[in-house]
Amino acid sequence: MAGGSNLIELEIVSDHESASARVAGYFVEQVRRQRASVLGLATGGTPERTYELLVEKVQAGHLTFSQATTFNLDEYIGLDADHPQSYHAYMQSRLFGKTDFDPKQTHLPDGMASDLTEAGRRYEALIAESGGIDLQLLGLGSNGHIGFNEPGASEESRTRVVDLTDATIDANARFFASAEEVPRRALTMGIATILEAREIVLIATGESKAEAVERAVRGPVTSRMPASFLQQHANVTFVLDEAAASLLGSRA
Repeated sequence: MAGGSNLIELEIVSDHESASARVAGYFVEQVRRQRASVLGLATGGTPERTYELLVEKVQAGHLTFSQATTFNLDEYIGLDADHPQSYHAYMQSRLFGKTDFDPKQTHLPDGMASDLTEAGRRYEALIAESGGIDLQLLGLGSNGHIGFNEPGASEESRTRVVDLTDATIDANARFFASAEEVPRRALTMGIATILEAREIVLIATGESKAEAVERAVRGPVTSRMPASFLQQHANVTFVLDEAAASLLGSRA
């Protein structure tokens, strides 16, 4: 990756499996270089294979997360940690419960807090107290959201309550019995929080992400495309499969 160029680096591979392996490699390299790394994690369908590959590494004895600290991007409001569709449960079933992370060092926003504004402030303070995020993983919504920072999100935004768009609710409905069961609000890290990570890697695969990728990489930096703010970060890489990169043309 190039530092200080303020250009998004592109790594384009053949398919989702290759993209997942490449992203897992970033985390392996980071933790082997610095065991007490602070890792920013994402949820959703796209990173699942990346987590499976990291689990395989740990279970084979080739990797340890025992000294790492994690912060997840977001959590639904109104789902307790034991709810099967909460992101607490997602992380426990896919990564934390199958590896050697210290449970005391894995953090997600508290979507059940009585004071959600204060919960956002506490989360920000905890990230700062941990020394900031060394490596942040992002996915990409088809409308350009990162975390749950939907179109219109401010570049100065911090961990806060957000309303989910209809597009995001529809996209997440596959994880619930129906769209009506998808929570309408979430606590999410803000754009400013994400941009403070020392290194960012975003994974996007599939044709449905191609337009968002093209606008994030080539388009103007605008709150209408939250991922475009990543153009302002000095150390960010998009790992894409050929389908997600299909609109980038010769620059791909």
